[in-house]
Amino acid sequence: MEAAQLTADAVTMQNTTLAVIVTIAFSAVGVCGDYFLKLASGKEKSFSSIWFYIGLAVYASTALGWVFVMKHLKLATIGVVYSVSMVVMLTLIGVTLFGESLNRYEVAGLVMAIGALVLLSRF
Repeated sequence: MEAAQLTADAVTMQNTTLAVIVTIAFSAVGVCGDYFLKLASGKEKSFSSIWFYIGLAVYASTALGWVFVMKHLKLATIGVVYSVSMVVMLTLIGVTLFGESLNRYEVAGLVMAIGALVLLSRF
């Protein structure tokens, strides 16, 4: 009985780890969608731009995977992992591709967000 419980716990841990990885991957896909929507927002007719439709398709592509993630993680955990990953990745895109700058308060906020993710993953 003890060996069976250890095996079940290991499978649960693997599924949880995979779900966190999938959540972060979907954050990256979402950032790609946001990138295309940012390009669309620069056009005079944003909603008829090809960039808008590409961004929309990229976002829609994640719907099936969210069912897997929600099966293995609490919504609060998903929210934190997804939000922090999105914030960090969007910040990187903004700074590197769009030339946006960060002030010290924004940098402090990013550090705290990453700290929250670390704390969440440890407990």
